[in-house]
Amino acid sequence: MRLSEFIVKNVGRIVDEWEQFAKTITPAADSMDSPALRDHARSILLAAARDMCKPQSPGEQAAKARGEGPEKTPSLDEAGASHGELRHTVGFDLVQMTSEFRHLRACVIRLWVDSLESPDMAYFQDMIRFNEAIDEALAESTASYAERVNHSRDIFLAILGHDLRTPLQAVGMSTEMLLRKATLDGDALKCAINIKRGTGHMAMMVNDLLELVRSRLGKSLPIDPVPMDLAEAAQEAISRACAAQPECDPTLDILGDTKGEWDPRRLDQLLQNLIGNALQHGSDKREVTLTLRGQADSVQLTVHNDGIPIPADAIPTIFDPLVRSASEELGEPTTSLGLGLFIVKEVVDAHQGTIEVCSNETDGTVFTVVLPRKV
Repeated sequence: MRLSEFIVKNVGRIVDEWEQFAKTITPAADSMDSPALRDHARSILLAAARDMCKPQSPGEQAAKARGEGPEKTPSLDEAGASHGELRHTVGFDLVQMTSEFRHLRACVIRLWVDSLESPDMAYFQDMIRFNEAIDEALAESTASYAERVNHSRDIFLAILGHDLRTPLQAVGMSTEMLLRKATLDGDALKCAINIKRGTGHMAMMVNDLLELVRSRLGKSLPIDPVPMDLAEAAQEAISRACAAQPECDPTLDILGDTKGEWDPRRLDQLLQNLIGNALQHGSDKREVTLTLRGQADSVQLTVHNDGIPIPADAIPTIFDPLVRSASEELGEPTTSLGLGLFIVKEVVDAHQGTIEVCSNETDGTVFTVVLPRKV
């Protein structure tokens, strides 16, 4: 009997063995009934049997072995993906979920071989086709499972970031009240100022984390454009940067009209991150230069600093989330999660602008942002 025919005729028996194996995967299986344990096993097996009956050339078989098959099997993929999603929901880990497919493969081959009386070469081809089908279902289950894991993690980070805001605001407001109403001097004043700075840095990191989660959950960065002057926003951002780091002294050059319609809060995020990045990685905190150039339909912002240039192989990923610089990876002090430049890129994209970076030993590092005056 050909393997596809054997699977169809014995699908109930095979699924029974699937269920018995799934029962051993504890503690997740302890609270699952028979339908939940059997899940999509029947659908996967029958879809695999149908796939095995389709004609397949040697070239198509070789391509499929490399994961380059001409077409997937929709019913098989759907069953596999649904299985991976549901197994994640009930608490299986990835190793436990994939072990079900290993057991299914071994079970089918064992039962089929035991039923054979006079196997011929065609049966070995059946075995290859069955393994291909199970591998395809396993790949879809694994991808779906991983997607659910990522989604769950992002939801957790969103909740964590949101809940951290309240205690941070309480600490910040309490520190501000102490500085305004209490008479502090010496070490007490220094400690209060350090608390205020640290709270501000933590708040920025939480905001960056929430922006990352928003983008990963498929939500574009919301903006609320209003008429504003980018020069005034840059001056305010420089003042705030200098308040946190009194030793810094960035230069601001303004050329032409710098007015437009943008989201002030988002542009403040952009400026704070670009200035903070330049101060952190520049060789001299007093030689950071911001230049604003008003153009016909846009305003160009450049932020320049000297120092060790960005490696050429790092530039293509510099705006990717959670990418850290070499110095940060070596453990040097930082207030960054590796999200700053990612947030900058998100703000620029939300305003339909462009951003580029150029970095070398001769000219230093220059970030160039071009924003249309009106979104």
